[in-house]
Amino acid sequence: MAYGQKILKGDAYKRAAIKRRHIRIRKNLSGTAERPRLVVTRSNRHIVAQVIDDLKGHTLASASTLDSSIRGGEADKSAQAKQVGALVAERAKAAGVEAVVFDRGGNQYAGRIAALADAAREAGLKF
Repeated sequence: MAYGQKILKGDAYKRAAIKRRHIRIRKNLSGTAERPRLVVTRSNRHIVAQVIDDLKGHTLASASTLDSSIRGGEADKSAQAKQVGALVAERAKAAGVEAVVFDRGGNQYAGRIAALADAAREAGLKF
């Protein structure tokens, strides 16, 4: 083991693994004006989706479980993720975005991440 390397346990290890995966994924992903990046950020309680043009550094559309239309609704986190996916797709289409590059943010493509992606596809985003 190298000197100065920290031994992580439990939740800190999981967070570090997610961060490593996200860095590895982001090496190959970049959003353009024609095809921006749909970034999904997940915490234990909330989920956030943003459509980002990396060339300009602008967020074109975003949705979250913190939005007032979703916040007081269903208790099931997967159902809330579906609502966020549909809402971000609606806002992206209003901003003129038809196709995106999906950035799962180092998280596994399962559960809430997959529910959000499926809802965004059903709402008309192509990826």
